[in-house]
Amino acid sequence: MLSQLSKSPRSFLLLVLTCTLGLAYAGASHAQQTPAYVGSQECRDCHLDEALEWDQSHHALAWTEATLDTVVADFSDVEFTHDGVTSRFFKKNGRFMIETQGPDGQTHVYPVAGVAGITPLQQFLIETESGKLQSFDVTWDDVKKQWYHLYPDQDLPVGDGLHWTGPYKNWNARCAECHATDFDKNYDPRSGTYSSTQSEIGVGCEACHGPGEVHLAWAKDSAEGKETDMSRWISLTNTGFSMDFNAGAETEIQQCASCHSRREPFEGGNPLPGTPFHDTYRLSNLRSGLYHADGQILDEVYVYGSFLQSKMYDKGVACTNCHNAHTGEPKIEGNGLCTQCHSDGGNPDFPSLTLKSYDDPAHHFHAEGGQGAECKSCHMIERDYMGIDGRRDHSFRIPRPDLSVKTGSPNACNDCHSDQSFDWAAAQLATWYPDSPNRGPHFSQVLAAGRTSPAGQVDNLIGIAMHDALPGIVRATALDMLAQLATPAIADQTAPALEDSDPLVRVAAIAAQRGGGPQEAIGRITQMFNDPSRAVRIAAARAFLGTQVLHMPKRIEDARNAAMREWQSTLQAKADFPEAQLVLAGIGLTTRRFDAALAAFSEAVDMDPQLEQAWTMIVRINSALGNQQAAIDAITAAVKANPDSVDLSLMKVQMGQ
Repeated sequence: MLSQLSKSPRSFLLLVLTCTLGLAYAGASHAQQTPAYVGSQECRDCHLDEALEWDQSHHALAWTEATLDTVVADFSDVEFTHDGVTSRFFKKNGRFMIETQGPDGQTHVYPVAGVAGITPLQQFLIETESGKLQSFDVTWDDVKKQWYHLYPDQDLPVGDGLHWTGPYKNWNARCAECHATDFDKNYDPRSGTYSSTQSEIGVGCEACHGPGEVHLAWAKDSAEGKETDMSRWISLTNTGFSMDFNAGAETEIQQCASCHSRREPFEGGNPLPGTPFHDTYRLSNLRSGLYHADGQILDEVYVYGSFLQSKMYDKGVACTNCHNAHTGEPKIEGNGLCTQCHSDGGNPDFPSLTLKSYDDPAHHFHAEGGQGAECKSCHMIERDYMGIDGRRDHSFRIPRPDLSVKTGSPNACNDCHSDQSFDWAAAQLATWYPDSPNRGPHFSQVLAAGRTSPAGQVDNLIGIAMHDALPGIVRATALDMLAQLATPAIADQTAPALEDSDPLVRVAAIAAQRGGGPQEAIGRITQMFNDPSRAVRIAAARAFLGTQVLHMPKRIEDARNAAMREWQSTLQAKADFPEAQLVLAGIGLTTRRFDAALAAFSEAVDMDPQLEQAWTMIVRINSALGNQQAAIDAITAAVKANPDSVDLSLMKVQMGQ
């Protein structure tokens, strides 16, 4: 049987999902009910002004049907060629059509199954299999009015995981959750198919406020002078919503962050609005490749991870202090958005503000009315993603070209003055602000050095991790680096972080405990099984896997099993992610379930043939189990899928093939 796993892994997937952890998944039963979603159209009669603002917003147009009203791209039988593949865009019988290379390498004609976005770019969805939507890589530039390829410099042939037909471009798994309302992925790992549902395409009213059934009843009852009975429902606001926008800035920010963040999802669709962020996602920290060492945006990380670093977040500023909730646009154009708080008049809602005139040449040292005088030019650097979509960094940092000299991170000054050096920009700021308190030591100096040699920065990383005046995401990043080293001394010195108020810090602190003494590590990790945040409980379950414990008190064992079930549930929800399959494979190896490990590695390369490490493990496991022919078949397939891989080719030679 094992020799067949690499050929047909999917039939073994449920074995991996339900047996590897030795626990059958049991979902919690809820006596109280969740209200039904009713659709944005139901909101218009009472909230027309808000609805009219929302109608043309990026939220409303995040996902639409392909109609003459929604498609702005040129489908007048035009062609676009990239890497020898020509795609044709045309209309037939009133439908928008795309002719292009399909998953089999042959040319196919597909009807457009959906539209994503409106400007500055518009992307199109193609249904390659029943229920399976893929986001097409040839995209419409609505500014230049032309077609372009999202990845012009990458070679993405058919069979590559990043080809438009591959798993990383799957709309159901990667995108739809944040482009729809009440989305449920409904992936079947047995068949590898999707039966996704949503109450509404596009980000509707209920995507933020929560399902509207009870609110409609409350509105009707209120008009009739009645009191609405909410006893049979889950916890709702007094107007019948699951999300309470009056609960404070943190609640609002976490609701927006559910989409506006780079994160790992725990569920297979939209969490109920109002659910705490750390119960449904694990946020990506300031990792190399995602962020610069000083926390500036590098890859497409969206907003939340940046905003957590800002003083504005620390002082209680919410998204809607700057953005209109229904249009999504800034409330005020230009510097007026910032001077509603940052001025000599201040803002009584934020009493700690320094009362000072900022929109003044004495502060910015640039000509009034020019780009250099705009607050966002200096404090919100902009980077293009998806080729042409400019996104601004929301950490609202003070330009530090002196740090650029030391860490290589960019700065706003040299963004504009690209013909000048970092040293030039640093000297200029020193002239303008000779006594600035903002040129002292910075965490980026430690993180930059730690990225290349964490062992040489242990004391400094511990200092950052335990310095509670720093943003939690910075401290968690330092703990992530320390976890790579895993020593008893690190575990002991970072143990207090397990009790930190920030779930990000607690999650990262758990991994750092793996290097502690067996008894100490087990004792510290087990106490995290009852943490109030799901992300922390799952982190504890992951850290506990493979530990040798002969006996635990029943209350701890029950908590452990519950945390394991939560982790198992998240893996089930991500069964269509190659990266989740690698986690499942790792679990199989740790628990010595080699059949399950082999199934998961095989499923991973079936989804993404470029996962060289997974191919290597398939070969090694089959060889170790005496299935030499299966190992030969695997290395042959691996080299065929990765002909430029030196490591795989060398392994094939070593096997005598």
